[in-house]
Amino acid sequence: MNFRSDNTAPAAPEIIAALTRVNEGAASAYGEDQWSKLLDEKFSALFERDVRVFTVASGTAANAISVASLTAPWGAVLCHRESHIECDECGATEFYSGGAKLVLIDGDGAKVSPEALSEAISRNDRGVHSVKPFAVSVSQATERGAVYQPSEIAALGKVAKDAGLGVHMDGARFGNAVAALGCRPADVTWRAGVDLLSFGATKNGAITAEAIVCFDPARAEEIARRRKRSGHLLSKGRFVAAQLLAYLEDDLWLRLARRSNALAAQLAHAASSYLSHPAETNQIFIKPGAAALERLRAAGAEFYDWGAAGSGEARLVVSWDQGERDIEAMRGQLASLR
Repeated sequence: MNFRSDNTAPAAPEIIAALTRVNEGAASAYGEDQWSKLLDEKFSALFERDVRVFTVASGTAANAISVASLTAPWGAVLCHRESHIECDECGATEFYSGGAKLVLIDGDGAKVSPEALSEAISRNDRGVHSVKPFAVSVSQATERGAVYQPSEIAALGKVAKDAGLGVHMDGARFGNAVAALGCRPADVTWRAGVDLLSFGATKNGAITAEAIVCFDPARAEEIARRRKRSGHLLSKGRFVAAQLLAYLEDDLWLRLARRSNALAAQLAHAASSYLSHPAETNQIFIKPGAAALERLRAAGAEFYDWGAAGSGEARLVVSWDQGERDIEAMRGQLASLR
């Protein structure tokens, strides 16, 4: 019963097949191959407007390059206290930006509210003596598995734009969020004020395939150069491009995400008495106490503790390929804790 992370899952068969198909003969390097050249077209169709797509090898790179392109070294990036760029990227944003500061915001479900964003902007508007707000970064879905409705992103986008801030979205689990929302990808990104999206595929069936989706053409050249300087302009780009093309084909990305979301909902129902946050995507957070978590582990369940040490809280993540026997067994174990 492995619920540690969707990073532990294998690649989807469609992704492997796509890699096999492009693994024939020579192809131009550094994004000049025929598959890489299709990315802008396919993603533009998905988002219903012209976009530029820059592939990278990791979500950390996608986030750091994106956010660094939105801020100056003396700037501030406003983000949630539990955001990935704050908690899990070893200062990559600060490093890539040359020293920009992350200004942290609280909010339930790891979500930023318009009111909290406005307060953080005001708190750091003290002239030359403080960092200057340049950007806001939000996660969709959040690090607590919550999703922002299109109207919520639009409200944040308005606050940001009124203050002259750029908007970045960490979409490591963007597929799970869109599958949960049932909305058009455009409605929760550029139509709501998002400038740059870190579009994640690795957690949802791909192999080292992430992308920066640029909705603002004026920012494209800087992202291209930052990507090269950071070592993420991959020489054999066809192998990442092929994965992303297969990921979008016939809505594979949404089919995989819907499955993991639906299975996670089954676990959430079984653990309803212990949910520390409502389950909206493929992440479930439970707080049954330390002793109960040890009982789950003794029964064969694998997961990560969450929150403060000894809090008795844990995160369960359902992967796209999760076995239904695992789900049934874990449902029984969760139900037995009541």
